[in-house]
Amino acid sequence: MDSTKQKSITLAQKINVLRAAVMGANDGIISVAGIVLGVAGAASSSFAILISGLAGMLAGTISMAMGEYVSVHSQSDAEVAAVVREKKILDTDYQKEFLFIKNKLLKAGISEELSHKATKEMMDRDPLKSIVREKYGFELNEKTNPYAAAIASMISFPLGATLPLLSILIFPVQYRIFGTMLAVIISLVFTGYFAAQLSHSSKLHGTIRNVISGMLTMIVTYFIGVMFSL
Repeated sequence: MDSTKQKSITLAQKINVLRAAVMGANDGIISVAGIVLGVAGAASSSFAILISGLAGMLAGTISMAMGEYVSVHSQSDAEVAAVVREKKILDTDYQKEFLFIKNKLLKAGISEELSHKATKEMMDRDPLKSIVREKYGFELNEKTNPYAAAIASMISFPLGATLPLLSILIFPVQYRIFGTMLAVIISLVFTGYFAAQLSHSSKLHGTIRNVISGMLTMIVTYFIGVMFSL
């Protein structure tokens, strides 16, 4: 029982870190693609494109890592506060918490008798864990490590950013805009698919949304760059 529980906790933590990594790579691809294409639209200098891309990569890496750390830490703080609050309520008004779970089961269409029995079993086994799960939707032992999420983003963002930066520098000048856009679109198909898989949403819709957002970013920033070059 404990072994299975520990495995499920570890899996949940790994999924959260993987989510941070996928989103970090996705943001790296889109952000730096927008930067280098915008600069390429305004100037033909490969050095200018390289410097702007590297600056965007560095800034984005730090921003993503810090943002992920703050976000996960804030979520963890909110969960701790919720647990402390529920402990106090269980000590002072146990029946209120019991009725909360029972009424939730009743609203789900479960009979009065079965709702009462199921609630009693949950509250007898682990009242704090049960009320936290039913009221807030998280498990007591499923904690995401903010440092792990931050490190995952810090590694994945520059990896993702490398693709558009290398593409626009490697392709011949006459093909670099189209070649970079094509490379970015292909990579966004993969990151969009994996992001949708992790969130258990429609893979097709998630992939299409990701590709469209990337295309809009590249097109808008490129034409803004072209306008400044006129």
